Amino acid sequence: MIAEAATPISPGMSADEDRRAFVLRYVQPGLAGLIDGSVSTLAPIFAAAFATHSNAATFLVGLAASIGAGISMGFTEALSDDGSITGRGSPGMRGLVCGVMTTLGGLGHTLPYLVPDRWPNAFAWATGLAAFVVAVELVLIAGIRTRYMATPFWRAALQVVLGGALVLATGIAIGSA
Repeated sequence: MIAEAATPISPGMSADEDRRAFVLRYVQPGLAGLIDGSVSTLAPIFAAAFATHSNAATFLVGLAASIGAGISMGFTEALSDDGSITGRGSPGMRGLVCGVMTTLGGLGHTLPYLVPDRWPNAFAWATGLAAFVVAVELVLIAGIRTRYMATPFWRAALQVVLGGALVLATGIAIGSA
């Protein structure tokens, strides 16, 4: 679970203002990155998995998709606003937080494909483990949205699961074609 900042972000802020600043500057960009990394990389990773049935090839596609998405989302967040009007803080820090979380979101379900292809049932094990990791990621995202964005857990879970399921189905369908 993400801990809130122990020291005030800006001197003279009330506790509510401090919490709002923390959410705007760190939680929101991190959450956007985690959602994007966890969901947008599903299609290329699972398309590669089902097209090749090769854990090694799938891992490389997942690694490229995760790092590429992290770089893209990091720049997008950093360039989206300089923070002077919105109070969202340093664009560089928001970009870094968003980029790192995007990369981590994609790597979570990429790492299971490190299971060597020579192992018995390696593809089935890696794909099952990757699906489990996706489920954990989506529950984590729903929990963060519930805690920091005041979204009821079941609504947050339904939203991220629906989005994830659509992207996952797209990747499997394309990879199986």
